[in-house]
Amino acid sequence: MDRSLLRRRRFLTYAGLGVLGIGSAAIATQISSPKNSPDIVSNPNIPKSNSSVNPVAINTSTSQPLPEFQGISQWLNSDPLSIQELKGNVVMIQFWTFSCINCQRTLPYVTKWHEQYAAKGLKIIGVHTPEFAFERDANNIKDAIQKHGIHYPVPVDNEFQTWKAYGNEYWPHLYLADRQGNLVYDHIGEGAYVKTEQTIQKLLG
Repeated sequence: MDRSLLRRRRFLTYAGLGVLGIGSAAIATQISSPKNSPDIVSNPNIPKSNSSVNPVAINTSTSQPLPEFQGISQWLNSDPLSIQELKGNVVMIQFWTFSCINCQRTLPYVTKWHEQYAAKGLKIIGVHTPEFAFERDANNIKDAIQKHGIHYPVPVDNEFQTWKAYGNEYWPHLYLADRQGNLVYDHIGEGAYVKTEQTIQKLLG
């Protein structure tokens, strides 16, 4: 694995530890282009159970079309899907890998959103892009899916082709697209759970 990817994962691991201690280095960015890496901005943001914050304003003036899935070797929990087929839904693209502790800590929120909003039009696609060799094994991914109660589609991106199509550089990373298939929000790392959920609600309308 590229050393720069390992450094990014280590950065997020250290940032994630702050969620349990003195605060997080959660990062929220408004996407300007799926081909460019989002800026990293430090923003202390301990997850809260309530949503008593200002309503989310979504800026679609600079949104970009959701990139297509590429190089997927296998789809778990689903038949193969395309971005075209997903249009008409609010789509969350989740980049994760099962042994990443930061990814593991976001999964309860993501699985809860799937349970709560799938019937209202939210489609979550958990793109599994590995860091280590054992994370490439489909049986290991299936075990992780069962362990964490993941019921949404999980495409296996072992060759990093979908990762590259999105210009992604981090685990975990969430992207949200509106019903027209345009990316309007993304978030790197842990945290910002209230803001992310409010954005889902706003997009579902």
